[in-house]
Amino acid sequence: MGSIEQKLSLSFSEFEKSLAEAKDRALILNLKANILGKTGPISEVMAGMKNYSVEEKKIIGPLVNSYKEKIQMLCDDGLNRIEIEEINSNLAKNKIDLSLRASIYQKEQRSGGHHPVWTIQREIEDVFLSMGFNIIDGPHIEDEYHNFEALNIPADHPARDMQDTFWFETVAKFGPYRHLLRTHTSTIQVRGMKAQKPPFRFIAPGKVFRCERTDASHEMVFHQLEGMLVDRNVSVANLIYFMKTLLSEIFKKEVEVRLRPGFFPFVEPGFELDIKCLICKGTGCSVCKHVGWVELLPCGMVHPNVLKHGNIDTNEYNGFAFGLGLDRLVMMKYAIEDIRHIHGADLRFIEQFKLY
Repeated sequence: MGSIEQKLSLSFSEFEKSLAEAKDRALILNLKANILGKTGPISEVMAGMKNYSVEEKKIIGPLVNSYKEKIQMLCDDGLNRIEIEEINSNLAKNKIDLSLRASIYQKEQRSGGHHPVWTIQREIEDVFLSMGFNIIDGPHIEDEYHNFEALNIPADHPARDMQDTFWFETVAKFGPYRHLLRTHTSTIQVRGMKAQKPPFRFIAPGKVFRCERTDASHEMVFHQLEGMLVDRNVSVANLIYFMKTLLSEIFKKEVEVRLRPGFFPFVEPGFELDIKCLICKGTGCSVCKHVGWVELLPCGMVHPNVLKHGNIDTNEYNGFAFGLGLDRLVMMKYAIEDIRHIHGADLRFIEQFKLY
């Protein structure tokens, strides 16, 4: 018995000494395998247990298990120690002083930035959230019911012309309606009305797609933000209040606006809310098509037919809706003279909106 205890104690002492000097994971794992493996001293003692008496087994068994537990614990501690040392070493080698400007610390280091459309979308969302609006979303690929029919746009309306819409080939499994890339975020109006019970108010930002010729103020893919409020006794005065509040919050100043009649099938009456061009200050430029004003906010009182498609009782409720061009709003706020800068891949443009 004494020789077994001495053997285990000596093997454990040698293991502890070697483990303390180990500098990498592989060496620690090898030490563990040597002492606990099939040819190691622990296994050798366990293999000879059949030759011991019952009383000896009661002493040797717990002793062996105790050494095994200590060895496992020391190996785990050693591996954790190696990992911490490696982490600290890497942190020391790659240390970055965040209090220094990138140009001072490392010339090739470049700071990131938010895309201006993303930035202004978040600003608008914050404004409307503070006024009790929800934010909802809808699919980019729509059917003609949600994109046209439910918005009071009949089959012979010019908006359905191929020059304005990207259509998909008819596929039978999609049902009776043809599919297209949505031409406006107004498609979300119907989905929003069916998903909620009045009174409600929501906005819906997103990309839209139109087959248009690209120029300084037009793109085939651009961003809109739809808004809708349905309640009892809603008036045009409510619409104007919300729109002026939005613009003053975005531009951080009073902007000159004008409201003129406009025709949109999904509102009646409909209006065009224009702002004086902030690029040329109203003198005329390519952005405002040399008229001094920029069409920014088509809006109006929701047409009763649209409310009916949303399963809303038009005898009890009415509301207003608007569609905001985010890209044009960005152009006005940051004095960008060409919409193609916004959708291009030139990092020099994005870097102007860096975080710091």
